[in-house]
Amino acid sequence: MIPAPNNVAELSQILAGANSRKEKIERVDLSKINRVLEHSPEDMTVTVETGITLAEFQNCAGRCGQWLAIDPPHPEITPLTNIINANASGPRRFGCGTIRDYLLGLTAVLADGTVIHSGGKVVKNVAGYDLMKLFIGGYGTVGVVVEATFKLRPLPESEQFVVTICQSLEEADKLIEAVLRAEITPVILDLHSLSTNASAFTVVLGFAGTREEVEWQVANAKELGFTQSTTLDYEKEFWGGVAGVRRLSVLPSKMIEAIRALSGVPFVARAGNGIIYCRSGAARRTEQLPKELLRRLKDAYDPNHIFPELAL
Repeated sequence: MIPAPNNVAELSQILAGANSRKEKIERVDLSKINRVLEHSPEDMTVTVETGITLAEFQNCAGRCGQWLAIDPPHPEITPLTNIINANASGPRRFGCGTIRDYLLGLTAVLADGTVIHSGGKVVKNVAGYDLMKLFIGGYGTVGVVVEATFKLRPLPESEQFVVTICQSLEEADKLIEAVLRAEITPVILDLHSLSTNASAFTVVLGFAGTREEVEWQVANAKELGFTQSTTLDYEKEFWGGVAGVRRLSVLPSKMIEAIRALSGVPFVARAGNGIIYCRSGAARRTEQLPKELLRRLKDAYDPNHIFPELAL
């Protein structure tokens, strides 16, 4: 069953009925629940229905010189509810964080149709239990997030991207360590293997902020060997491919070792965070999940298991 409700009240009724029948919900289509409910530019907060796509959201915030500082792939077709469910992020994750860092409050509908609220609409808010952590990265297994309030950031005055090519993973590892020791503060620190030279590895830095500070950081990056300007086209190339993308999550200090084990499979890595995306069945879940706790949460919030199960 894939319901496509017109509003939150209708979704609540649909889920309550499905729960009483123990009918499985494959997913919920929130494309009709997509309004901007409240935008306070002076407070840099916004409340939206989560069926809105990220691109639409960014266009709305951008009219006031603001943005939600996340950049996962395919923003033009990806609704915010999917980004929350997957805690999805992009190359700017290193300097900007993930959606979890900007989510102030949310409204969700549980399996029995109950509508719950967590968090609030202000930056400083400590009221109640932090139920948001159940939904961020929860893949829709315990409820459907229908509204969310975010804190925004000013759009940067300037952005520049620079790149250098390394002939081995060892060379790339040393360069990444040098970047981390340097005084520069990139918002992007990526490593990928999408160069025209199959045996080479590309390290990408991105800087954002005022024009003066970006130019200063680019000048300092040149001293480390980043002499060539670039774009983020490698992201479009990687995510636009036909093969499925797998995700590895390791300690940043173990990243090179994990990449080496991929044996030449094309990859893009968030080198500062230890997140590796690759096109290979060799990649598998590396996190040690608290399986018993996750089962107890599932049984508590979705006792009839009508929502998708989290793969353990």
